[in-house]
Amino acid sequence: MLKKRIIPCLDIRDGRTVKGINFVDIRDAGDPIELAKSYVEQGADELVFLDITATVENRKTLVELVKKIAREINIPFTVGGGINSIEDVSRIITAGADKVSVNSAAVKNPQLIAEIAGQFGSQCAVVAIDTKFENGEWMVYVHGGRTPTPLKTMDWVKQVEALGAGEILLTSMNHDGTKGGFAIDITNRVSQTVNIPVIASGGAGQMVHFKEVFENTEASGGLAASIFHFGEIPIPTLKNYLQKEKIPVRCK
Repeated sequence: MLKKRIIPCLDIRDGRTVKGINFVDIRDAGDPIELAKSYVEQGADELVFLDITATVENRKTLVELVKKIAREINIPFTVGGGINSIEDVSRIITAGADKVSVNSAAVKNPQLIAEIAGQFGSQCAVVAIDTKFENGEWMVYVHGGRTPTPLKTMDWVKQVEALGAGEILLTSMNHDGTKGGFAIDITNRVSQTVNIPVIASGGAGQMVHFKEVFENTEASGGLAASIFHFGEIPIPTLKNYLQKEKIPVRCK
């Protein structure tokens, strides 16, 4: 059985790691390079680095910071934020990322997914989807969760898979930052519908939340930020707990 992945997310703003509640209320969480090193030591399976203001402010992802982080770690590393073209992707991969995550740009130009997969391989093409449950339907949002779209999440996940995405990073905006647990319903529906890995994101607050999402969905990974950054749940403690609960994880 494939091991479930535990993935810290570094949300970067102005070179610092930050964490918001429901995408808005931001507080500082520390130096991303030090955090990245600490996560490797703790046994994180992968890292995700999202430059959360890059897309909104139309500036390029902090390539220099990506280089510095990549030099310090030896686990798979996904970078997103402000990636709008194949040239942006090339810069990020050259800087040391293993995968790139596209969100708003993929909604605007779905062919970008096919271009990334064609040039760098599907394993490099991660599509991040910010989804919100409203009026009885899970809908896709863009621009850091600020802008609604007419896209239904279930339609979009099928489209991104068909275009060559190798992975979906699914964040529930209703759950993000609340620490009340992952969005089991939509994570289950998406992970049952597509044949590519789905990472659950948004809502992790306790160890049992990871157990719930792995037991009740086909998610291949669980992503969290604040519970790791602020030391609320050390990764080795989480993995030992999951192992005892018969969830397959890699322990150091």
